[in-house]
Order: sequence, then structure tokens, then C-alpha cells
Amino acid sequence: MGKLYKIYKRNIYGVMGTLIFHILLFSAFLIAGIEMKGTVQEEELLIEFPDLLPEEELPEDEVEQQESEPTPNEASSPLQETRSNRTNVASNRLAQNDEFFDEEYLREVEAAKQLVSDVNNQLSKEAVDMEDIEMPVQTTEGMNPDSIQNVVYTGESNIVYYLKNRHHLRLPIPVYLAQGGGKIIVDISVNRQGKVIQAEPRKNPAIRDEQIYIYAKVAASRTVFNSDPNAPNPQQGTIHYTFVAQ
Repeated sequence: MGKLYKIYKRNIYGVMGTLIFHILLFSAFLIAGIEMKGTVQEEELLIEFPDLLPEEELPEDEVEQQESEPTPNEASSPLQETRSNRTNVASNRLAQNDEFFDEEYLREVEAAKQLVSDVNNQLSKEAVDMEDIEMPVQTTEGMNPDSIQNVVYTGESNIVYYLKNRHHLRLPIPVYLAQGGGKIIVDISVNRQGKVIQAEPRKNPAIRDEQIYIYAKVAASRTVFNSDPNAPNPQQGTIHYTFVAQ
């Protein structure tokens, strides 16, 4: 017990000094904090309220109309502007897609037109190049003119011509060249030397194979009749071709 008293007596002043120092230090910090808080300038908080004016009483019809229809000067809200912008963007994209499909469609149409044009050109070339069409020819060389008939049979088909007081010297036979069948009448004009100077096939609604008209015209144009200085110039006649479907 005596030892504890000696320790207490020996350190009492140091403990008291330390305690007083801490009290003074704490007081200094406390005073400094109060002064700092006093120098802070607080910002004013402003809250604006719309002016509330007494509304005049309006008829119910006008009140409903004002509520349903926005005024021209009313500003759009940010949400409305955002929706409007998104709608415009979507509309622009849709317009771009429509333009893309329109261009693609136009390209396909142009390609189809070009194909049709190429086919027509090819058919025209085939129709014009009639000299390339080959067909058998019947001749009456060395035969008695009185024995020559105006009807030529070739199996199931036949060729008949009507040209007064004239007979054929060369008669091309096209009746087995076409895929389709049918009868074609060709109007011809023949000069006095016996040459066919014009041949025009008549249309037949029952014939669907257009090549038949070409073969008939070529055959009629190549037909040669006997010369007659007393015949009309030109002399009109017809040649009838009966084609057999192949």
C-alpha cells in the first residue's frame, strides 16, 4: 500500500498536467469549430410558386374544349419532344427502307425489260434472216404445163394456190417445219415474169405458233410461176398452206 502511495505522489503532477493540456486543446478545437461555422455563408433556397389567379367561370363546353385542345403557345414537355424525335427517327429509317426496296424493285423491272428487249431483238433477227430458212422445193422442170396441178400433197398436208392461167415452176414446201399446225392463207402479188413481189399471210385466230406465219411468208416469197406477158401486172392470187403439227 505504501508503494502505491509513493507512485501516486510521484506522478500526480504529471497526470494533472497532461489532463489540463488535453482540456485546453479540446477547448481550442471547439472554439475554432464555432468560428468556422460562423463564417460559412448559407445559400438561399428559393421556391417559386406559380401565380394563382382566380379563374373566370366558363361554360362547361368551353372548359372541355380547352382541356382537350392544347393552346398554340403551349410548350412541349421534354418527354413529348423525346417521343417525337424517336418517331421521326423511325419514320426516316422506314423511308430509307422504302427507298431501298424501291431501288431494288426498279432494278428488277429494268432487268426484266432488258430481257424482253433481247428476246424481241432475237426474234426480229430470226424473222428478218429469212434466207437462212431451208425447206424442200418441188419443181416442174420438163413437165407438160397442162399436167401441172395447182394442188400439191405432202402426206397429211397440202399446198393449194390460186393464180389464174399460171402454174408454178418452183414451189417451196414449209408444211413440216413448224411445231404447231393449222392453215395459213397468203395473199400474193406476182409480176409478168412469174416472181412473187409481195406476200402477206392472213391472221388465223386458231393458230398459236407464230413461226407458222414466218414459214408461210418465206415459202410464198420464194415461189416462182411461169412468165406471161399478157397477165396483169401485178397479178393477185393466194397460196394456202396446211401445216401439220410435229
